[in-house]
Parts: sequence; structure tokens; C-alpha cells
Amino acid sequence: MPPNAPRPPLPLDPSGIHLDRRQGLSRQLYQALRERILGGQLSSRVRLPASRDLAAALGVSRNTVVRAYDQLYAEGYLEGRIGDGTYVAELASSAAPPSPSAPAASALHTSLLRRLQNNRLPAPRAGAPRAFRVGIAAFDLFPFDIWARLQSNFWRHPPLERLGYAEAAGDPQLRELIAAYLRNSRGLICDPAQVIITSGAQQAISLCAQVLLEVGDGVAVENPGYRAAGHAFALAGAWLHGVAVDQDGLDTTQLAALKDCRLAYVTPSHQYPTGVTLSLPRRLELLEWAEREQAWIVEDDYDGEYRYRGTPLSPLAALDRQGRVLYVGTFSKIAFPGLRLGYLVVPPALADAFTQLRALGVRHSEIGTQAVMAEFIAAGHFQRHIRRMRRAARSRRDALLRDWPEQIAGCQPLPVVDAGLHLSVRVASRTRECELIEQAAAVGVELNGLSDYWLADSPGTEDERAGLVLGFAGVDEARIAVALQALRKVWA
Repeated sequence: MPPNAPRPPLPLDPSGIHLDRRQGLSRQLYQALRERILGGQLSSRVRLPASRDLAAALGVSRNTVVRAYDQLYAEGYLEGRIGDGTYVAELASSAAPPSPSAPAASALHTSLLRRLQNNRLPAPRAGAPRAFRVGIAAFDLFPFDIWARLQSNFWRHPPLERLGYAEAAGDPQLRELIAAYLRNSRGLICDPAQVIITSGAQQAISLCAQVLLEVGDGVAVENPGYRAAGHAFALAGAWLHGVAVDQDGLDTTQLAALKDCRLAYVTPSHQYPTGVTLSLPRRLELLEWAEREQAWIVEDDYDGEYRYRGTPLSPLAALDRQGRVLYVGTFSKIAFPGLRLGYLVVPPALADAFTQLRALGVRHSEIGTQAVMAEFIAAGHFQRHIRRMRRAARSRRDALLRDWPEQIAGCQPLPVVDAGLHLSVRVASRTRECELIEQAAAVGVELNGLSDYWLADSPGTEDERAGLVLGFAGVDEARIAVALQALRKVWA
């Protein structure tokens, strides 16, 4: 090597990493590696040992190393090269010493950008709804004629006082009507001042992450679960803990064993994506956990209106007596996602903080859509539409369950479906899951893989996480029949 040539970066020496087994090993390893990266001991483009090798060198389980690596990936400190292992990312701070006037600005900026890269949402499905797209309701049944008339009436002679800057928390009339709707239909007693209008459920979840969490806080998420929520918490710098889901919903015993959780995100009315309902004993245990740990619960009631046996269950927030539950609601599953209209019900002590954060982010929502939705609810159209949508979803569910192909190789029978807009079914292996999805796509039918809803460091094998997720409400019974006929042929 020429005398003036730059020396190659040193590999990781695990002998200098000492872990205290009385504390969380994954967190300690994550912190040790991050400190070495930020301090320059681990330079950009240094290749780290394989998780199995590092685990053996440190005398810990492979899952411990995987969790630490995953958090470093999420925060942008590591990057992977397909077929070539794990490397320290190219950080702006490692290219040159930071200036005294801005010691960490460039590194933080780069870290945020890399966290965004590692917490990306998949592109939305293109085109009109088709069988069996997940996450959509019966758009074809929305009363667009009524909506157009109400919108025309508002914009023909809009009140001048409503055209200026508005309240960041949302239109007062709409918030009053949402509070009344929740009281009458969901058993949730809240003041309109607790209601924050949002641009759909995802913004509500993101606001919760920003207000309630500090970098490094632990967040419990259902596993499998709604990955977009996990991305929002990880983007805020949270440490995700996947908690198992069984026939009674979130495993509260496993949750209680976690030591550093600041928040739990749950979908209790109709767990996404498995479809199970959180039992009453588990609901009470979850509320006791939040009170005991002084933690928060974010309850995502994304399709709670769709209950096909009995009345819709009361949400967790209706049982909360300690002000620990934040309730997320949306109009996307009753109207359509393109409306981008949702709401968040927060404990009274947090209302001002959420309002101020929203004011700094978007100032306020577009006033016309809020005003039209308020009139849509006040005139009784909303409740009538809910009843119509529930009947249609039940009929479309029945069409799927009745005509689903029997004895599909490697696929369990469809489950009983008492709620929601989708179902999930287990498949024998990840390979079989991919085969079924690819064959369905070849005949124009959309299926989602259950394996995509799990965290990267989930216990068990890929085959144990395999399955199919099907939405049944987006197209009518005739199109469901056509799709099922195509599946019978391609799967024969």
C-alpha cells in the first residue's frame, strides 16, 4: 500500500461491547453501535458482522442483534446491500468534521431522511376498486348526488366569516356533530373540545407519535399489524415492540412483560389484519396496564361501524376513566379515502397540545369539506348511509364466504367473519402464499400476503406467518362471483 494512501476502515471489534444482562440487551447493543457510528469509530461503508456471528461473539440471541440492527436501519445509521450484508450508512457527519456553529444539524437532517427511506409506505393500488382489494368500502354506493347538492349550496353563498383562517382543531359544528355521533352510536362520551379534525386516520396517528413520544421511547404494536402506524412511530424515533395477537386480540400478558413502553397502538374492534376482536378481559387489562405504567393507548377504530352480529362494540375510550386513551376515527371507510377526513379524540389535558401542533403543521383543514360533512351528518344522510353500507358489506361478505373455492391446496378454510371489511386466512407456507397471490394477479384478482404485516424480527419462521388477506366490500356481488370463478380456474 502506498504510504499516503488512505487506510481501509476498521471492522467492528465486538470485544469492546459490554452488555448488562439485567437490562434490555437489544437497546444496549443499539446504543453501543450508534455511539461508535456517531463517534467515528465505525466509519461509513464499514461492513458489520452477520447477525448470527455477532450474536455468537457477544453470547446473546440472534434476535437481540436483529432488533438492534433493525432500529439502526430505521434511524438511517445502517444500510443493506442485497447479497452483500450490512454496512454503516454514508452519513454527512462522517465526510467532514461538523462546524462548531452547527455541531449536529447535518447528521440529524441526514438521519431523518434515512428514517424516511426506511419507513416508506407502499404505493397505493392503481385503478378502480376490484376484488379483493384491502382497505376500501363500497364507493359505488356513496350518495354523490346529495353530496354534490350540499357542496353546491355551500359554495354558492359561502358565509364570509368562514373563508378566513379557521380553528386548527377543525370546524366547530363538525366537531360537535362527531361528538354527538360517538355518544349515540359508540357509547363514547366526549366534549367537542376534545375532537381534533385530521386529514384521515394516518395523520391522527402521526400527531400522536409527535406529541406523546420522545426519541428512544418504546411503542407496543400488534404483530401482525398495521405497518403504516408502526412506520409513523418509528419515524418519530420510537423503538417498536411487536406484541403477539391471538384469538382474543393483543396478548396483554406479553405487553405487561415489556419494560420500556410509553405507548400501545391497537385496533381492538377488528384487529388489522387478522380480524379478531379484543376481548373484554383483555380490554380491562390493557387499561390497567396504561394506568399502572402511566402509558398511552392509541385506539384505531378504522372500521368499527361494520358489525354484522349484534351492535358495534363500545371502544376502549368509552371504558377509559384515567384519560390514557386517544381514539382515532375516520370517514374513509364510510365515505371514501380520497375525502381525507378523519378525527382524533384526545384526553382534555392534551387538546391544546394537539391543536397547537396541527396549527404549526397545516394551520387548518380545508373548510368546504368540513362544512359539507357537517351538513351531511346534521341532515341525517350519514346515519342512513352507514346502515346502507353495513347491509352491502354483509351481503358482499356472504357472497365471498358462500362461493370461495373449497379445498385449496395449502390454504385453510375461511374463518367466521362477524365484523369489518376484510378477512385473513392462514396458508401452509410463504412459498404457497406467493404462488396463490401471483396466480390471482394473473387473472386480475388482488390478494395481500399476511406475511407482509409482520415486523422484521418477529419470532417463528416465515412459513408460520404466511396467509392471505382479502377485502370483500369494494366490489358488488356480481364482480365477486366473476373473481371467484377466475380463481377456481387458475388454482385448480
